[in-house]
Amino acid sequence: MSWNDLNARFRPISNWPGESTRERQRSRFDTPWRRTLQLFAREVQHIIKPGEIPILEIAVSESQIRIDGYPKANARPSHPGVILSLESKYGPLRYPCDNFDDWQDNIRALALSLEALRKVDRYGVTQHGEQYEGWKALPPAGGSTVTMTAQVAADIIACTAGRGDEEEVKRDILHDRQWAKSFYLEAAKFAHPDCGGTAASFQRLQTAKTVLDAHHG
Repeated sequence: MSWNDLNARFRPISNWPGESTRERQRSRFDTPWRRTLQLFAREVQHIIKPGEIPILEIAVSESQIRIDGYPKANARPSHPGVILSLESKYGPLRYPCDNFDDWQDNIRALALSLEALRKVDRYGVTQHGEQYEGWKALPPAGGSTVTMTAQVAADIIACTAGRGDEEEVKRDILHDRQWAKSFYLEAAKFAHPDCGGTAASFQRLQTAKTVLDAHHG
């Protein structure tokens, strides 16, 4: 698969939202780059608005991006952070990721996250893309809130704890309060700013915990 098959455009990062991850991880992925491109292209096509093109922001200058919108062969990002922006069927979405120490691994993490969100639909829990709103569930400056579903909260905790590919884990989180607490504590070790996470990721985790506490009654 070539860059052109990805059907995306790259741009320099304008500004990073929130705090950068202080202690990035080495990726546990063992996947060829072409497979990452295939996964990313497939998952984006499931949610993108027809006729729109996703934008990937990476830490390079304009001079390191080709005229067709893809990175030059000698492009070397100054840090591994990646931001995905797209106009989806459910409205504008923007996902930053700098958890890993290689920018290509962060693109794979974004693709896997989109795949995990799409799988929420498998159980018929969502009908209008509510899981995508869940990733924007932190209260805005005006004080109003966006509702996060329990399914999305379970997905956030499972993914943060490194269990994002295990559907059984998410079912346990949803159906058992003690399992939810156990996996939350595991996830907090990764998300807390003192452990290499960011304030935003930890706050999102707290929101998920609050939702699941209410879910378990």
